[in-house]
Amino acid sequence: MEPLAGTFESNRDSEPGCESWWNFHRRRFLRGGAMATGGLLSQGMLTKIAERLSMASESKHSEKMRAKSLIILWMQGGPSQLETFDPHPDSKIGGETTAIKTSVDGLRIADTLPQTAEIMHHATLIRSMVSKEGDHERATYNMKTGWRPDPTLIHPAIGSVICHQTEDNIEIPRHVSILSGQWPARGGYMGSVLDSFQTGDPKDPLPNLKSYTDKKVFENRMVDLKSVVEAEFRRGRLRDLDKNKTLHESSTGRATTMMASDQIKAFDITAESKSVIDSFGDHAFGRGCLAAIRLIEQGVRCVEVELSGWDTHAENYSLQSGRCKILDAALHSLIKQLDARGLLDQTIVMCGGEFGRTPTINIANGRDHWPTGFSTLLAGGPFRAGHVHGQTTHEVIERGNDPLKGIEDIVRIEDLHATLLHAFGVDFAKELQTPIGRPLSLSKGNVIESLFV
Repeated sequence: MEPLAGTFESNRDSEPGCESWWNFHRRRFLRGGAMATGGLLSQGMLTKIAERLSMASESKHSEKMRAKSLIILWMQGGPSQLETFDPHPDSKIGGETTAIKTSVDGLRIADTLPQTAEIMHHATLIRSMVSKEGDHERATYNMKTGWRPDPTLIHPAIGSVICHQTEDNIEIPRHVSILSGQWPARGGYMGSVLDSFQTGDPKDPLPNLKSYTDKKVFENRMVDLKSVVEAEFRRGRLRDLDKNKTLHESSTGRATTMMASDQIKAFDITAESKSVIDSFGDHAFGRGCLAAIRLIEQGVRCVEVELSGWDTHAENYSLQSGRCKILDAALHSLIKQLDARGLLDQTIVMCGGEFGRTPTINIANGRDHWPTGFSTLLAGGPFRAGHVHGQTTHEVIERGNDPLKGIEDIVRIEDLHATLLHAFGVDFAKELQTPIGRPLSLSKGNVIESLFV
């Protein structure tokens, strides 16, 4: 069990079973060869040799396939699967939505996403997400952390876990939330240092990056802060992991480093051409998606961009269509730009919300909360491109005694998280010791192996 304060160390050589799943099949074949050799060499000896040869020959391939960054397009409020990625036209549950062809043979999505249809050959589409949470706050917590709310513990968001389990040498925040609402990604028991750095519309400059005094005065103030004020802060205060600084001094140091860094220019989308900026749409969400690309180019590990307004208990089709119009151009341009810049293979894009909408349409012409059989889109990294996992049928009209009726190849929230962590080469079953001494794994889910190449 790893103490929470510990740094991440790879155990690939000592624990081959924790390596990426795509190594497994080749090693299993080699083990089979060991049994077939009989008297030439002992089975155990040849198995060890085969294991090492397989690991050596495939290590570079595994590193290439491992994702480096995550972009989350967070659809706060619960996007309707029926008006986005899982339409059922001309059925009891279909509503006004029709289905259109995509760049993948046989795959159709809602007519609300015509540009997204053109890039579905880059995507892995999950149509069978299942959650046990139907309340916005609880479901958001569940989807962002992979855990259901627990009154004794605050779990870290997926971006915080990835940052905790990887190392970087960048001068700007490694975990960023753009346009975050009331439930931003948090570091939880891993510490506030892993909370996401929150910012607004990228058209506006980041606040408080420049001193309001001249350079000399600012430098003198920083000296005083460190030599006088900080000495007083140290008295009786908790110290951070390096035992030399208070938490206040650590935060101040990170802030001043960020202020002086050239990497901060990644937040400034005006450096991009007008045609690129325009392709994302003239709205904050599109600009946020473009900023996300610029940030991961600088080495940022996780960027979340939020588009709210999906809670359509009334006038579902018109409101969902309006949100989709914003999402459509931004998602299309995000994937296209990542691909053009050679970043898609090392970047995972996840697009979804906390749950879906009911198959039935209520009296206000809306759809209510529906945590079973909703959709999540993945793209990039080691995931299978042009692949659809799971399906829902017309039988999901009423829950009855079986809430999972009409849903095939179910993916639980914790399974999605285990799969994402696995794609980053993170041992999701690793146990950490929380601040109260409680051992807890990074995820309790199972990897959905069929989602990978």
